[in-house]
Amino acid sequence: MSDKFDVIVIGAGPGGYVAAIRAAQLGLKTACVEKWVDGKGAPVLGGTCLNVGCIPSKALLESTHQFHNAQHADVHGIQTGGEVTMDVKAMVARKDKIVSNLTGGIAGLFKANGVTLLAGKGKLLANKRVEVTAADGAATVYDAENVILASGSVPVEIPPAPLTEGLILDNEGALNIDETPKRLGVIGAGVIGLEMGSVWARLGTEVTVLEAMDSFLAMADKDVAKEAQKLLKKQKLDIKLGARCTGTEIIDGKEVKVKYSDANGDQELVVDKLIVAVGRRPQTNGLLADDSGVKLDERGFIFVDGQCRTEAPGVYAIGDSVRGPMLAHKASEEGIMVADIIAGHHAQMNYDVIPSIIYTHPELAWVGKTEQELKAEGVEIKVGKFPFAASGRAMAANDTDGFVKMIADAETDRVLGVHMVGGIASELIAQAAIAMEFSSTAEDLQLTVFAHPTVSEAVHEAALAVDGHAIHMANRRKRSNEKPLYSVQGLYSFRFRPETPVDYRCVCPARCYCSS
Repeated sequence: MSDKFDVIVIGAGPGGYVAAIRAAQLGLKTACVEKWVDGKGAPVLGGTCLNVGCIPSKALLESTHQFHNAQHADVHGIQTGGEVTMDVKAMVARKDKIVSNLTGGIAGLFKANGVTLLAGKGKLLANKRVEVTAADGAATVYDAENVILASGSVPVEIPPAPLTEGLILDNEGALNIDETPKRLGVIGAGVIGLEMGSVWARLGTEVTVLEAMDSFLAMADKDVAKEAQKLLKKQKLDIKLGARCTGTEIIDGKEVKVKYSDANGDQELVVDKLIVAVGRRPQTNGLLADDSGVKLDERGFIFVDGQCRTEAPGVYAIGDSVRGPMLAHKASEEGIMVADIIAGHHAQMNYDVIPSIIYTHPELAWVGKTEQELKAEGVEIKVGKFPFAASGRAMAANDTDGFVKMIADAETDRVLGVHMVGGIASELIAQAAIAMEFSSTAEDLQLTVFAHPTVSEAVHEAALAVDGHAIHMANRRKRSNEKPLYSVQGLYSFRFRPETPVDYRCVCPARCYCSS
């Protein structure tokens, strides 16, 4: 039995390493367990996100987007003087270098903050003891006052398409393709499937995406899904809905025959590579001893409360292994919340304001509820929508596809959801998340001064459009039964600004800044 720690974190992904650093910053003696090693047997930090997920995929997406821009540089008057080519091996090497820099950076942060790295596979035993089994099989047991489980997730495998080296790949294998395939099949039209399909479509690959569901991007607002499907089709992604994979066959060790069924019956597709991207599952196998006190549900997720406490006192779980979206930023914020709670601070996370992003081009991003969800709940809403085609900055960037859609409560004017399709939607969505975190109204955003010319002005215009007052597009005519602008109880004009100091604690229903 070795030294006791205040906190032991199992897993060094975006949830685990952030939790460990925060706990150490708060003065807690902290250790982090990680089993991932490189080809030389050295520990690798960062988990799926940094090594085979968020970061490497964005590196490939950015490289191929730049390639696409170079191919179409003539729109700016730039003449390339010949055919633009892509060195795929150099692109993959650049991706690997970025990953190496970032994972090495985490090791430096551990050292700077005094986090002890325990290399090996972690397992929670009874009474908050953690067993760490090294690569050579040697096991050491550590005591902890608190344990944070951050074991992450792994790709879901399906029996009809068993992984086959170099031919049938999961998301990790997809990131290491170093030659442009002529034909690529993708099973699953989710985040990973669409992003990886986009990478290779830009390089000239014939991409076919098989999606078992009859609807496209069912988790997104219908307007976003419809626009995305149209734009991806223009980019030559052949997305087949209601297409369920029923089997695969390797042909001469070089091709994959994919069998699937759709509304027209049994079909076949022959591709050079097949990516299986049907989702992820929690990585909790072997994580818990039978007497650990932590409970799993039927899908392998760890039961936790709103502050990530498990049923075992002093044991918390965060990230992909618990309820909620499998997103790196959600895991990181949970890690910070839990570390703060362990240190005796008051901490809470707002699960209603977690942005989601798909990094195709244009990007898809949203935060809050969709129009369909709100209508199903019986919430009376008002919607504003502004196209990037009406944005001067977007025109200058030759990036005018998409729109910003804002949804507000018809009675209170509070922003309930913002949904975007656009070139830099991943950056713009933070504006909406900040506004919603502070319970902003559409009027709050209407009164905010946005710099000109910027793509951000589309957020401002969408807020104005909520009440039919967008400036740079024609607003739809209001129906006779609709309420007029700024009519909360008919008391005050929202645009009233006092010339003398007032009591800003005003709680009158008009949010009028008056001193009553």
